[in-house]
Amino acid sequence: MWQQLKNAYHIGVAILANWYYKSPSKNLIVIGVTGTDGKTTTVNMIYHILKSADKKVSMISTINAVIADKAYDTGLHVSSPDPFTIQKFASDSVNNGDEFLVLEVTSHALDQHRFLGIDFTIGIVTNITHDHLDYHKNWDNYFITKAKLIKNVKIAILNRDELYFDRLTEQAKGKIISFGFSSKAEYNQKKFPLNLKILGDFNLLNGWAAAAACSEVGISSTIIKSALNKFSRLKGRMEEIKNNKGLMIVVDFAATPNGLEQSLKTLRKKTKGRLISVFGSAGQRDISKRFLMGKISAKFADITIITAEDPRGELNKINEQIANGAKEAGAEINKNLFIINRREKAVAFAINNISKIGDTIGFFGKGHEESMNYDGKKEELYSEFNQIKKSLKK
Repeated sequence: MWQQLKNAYHIGVAILANWYYKSPSKNLIVIGVTGTDGKTTTVNMIYHILKSADKKVSMISTINAVIADKAYDTGLHVSSPDPFTIQKFASDSVNNGDEFLVLEVTSHALDQHRFLGIDFTIGIVTNITHDHLDYHKNWDNYFITKAKLIKNVKIAILNRDELYFDRLTEQAKGKIISFGFSSKAEYNQKKFPLNLKILGDFNLLNGWAAAAACSEVGISSTIIKSALNKFSRLKGRMEEIKNNKGLMIVVDFAATPNGLEQSLKTLRKKTKGRLISVFGSAGQRDISKRFLMGKISAKFADITIITAEDPRGELNKINEQIANGAKEAGAEINKNLFIINRREKAVAFAINNISKIGDTIGFFGKGHEESMNYDGKKEELYSEFNQIKKSLKK
């Protein structure tokens, strides 16, 4: 009964927002991007390609938005905006004479009908891995929610490498285009070669997804390749911090088991010495991923440092759950596994106490964010970049 009331409330708000702003998306070509990892980068890649092609376009992602040529720091953390904000931005885009609107679409937003009334032309699913099971209760519910994006689109763009690819194709009613490393994919390195400036094979996947979307709206492959090969990384997405200590220091938003694994695999290829992994897991969020992330870090990194990532009053419990996963993979406390509660101390420890010349340090989970919630009530100012710079000066 409570769930039905919540659904009715969310639908009601979305309908009211559509009525107030007169459903502006019907006047736009709307491209939606969902997935566990890669949404924000893919949205920004599509926007960059369309701007490079001199198209009028607006976009909304969870870290930034550009609406009617005006940039916004959305501060949306990990979810999409409310229906009134979405419809207002769409209305501003139409009034600016835009042809395209590119939207990052989270599972919470899909479940809560925040995009109700948005007429998506193209839907992209980057991947569906382990995340948000605290909210969705199980992976199947999570999958079904993500798949909502592609049910009524004209074109569905899907990751051919994923195990659920065939199941996703059953959800789509329109044209299906695939990307991936698979030889069966329409967009892969052989059929659509890219030479990206940004690190990670996962960014090739994001690039091919963006290329497929832009090809379908008439952008030439020459413009697409040129734009993608010039694309610069986003703040806090595999962003390297230059230093004079002989270290490779990278800040990445990876906050899921798959995201952490892919980032560590990428950094392993670039590492001359040891790979040091610094991360935590959010409190009052998906509990089951904590053990997995500890196990993944211990498997792919030489040293794991567990610390805070918005613990919201659950820090000790979170640290123990992550440590249990790391220990199962063979890590040992105070040998190659360390627990440091305060994140700024963990950053300093990684840079000034444990690392050696030639090592790589990956700081994961916070990325672009500029706050930390330790107790579940008060937000403290925290910047990964500022803490790293302070530690490098010592």
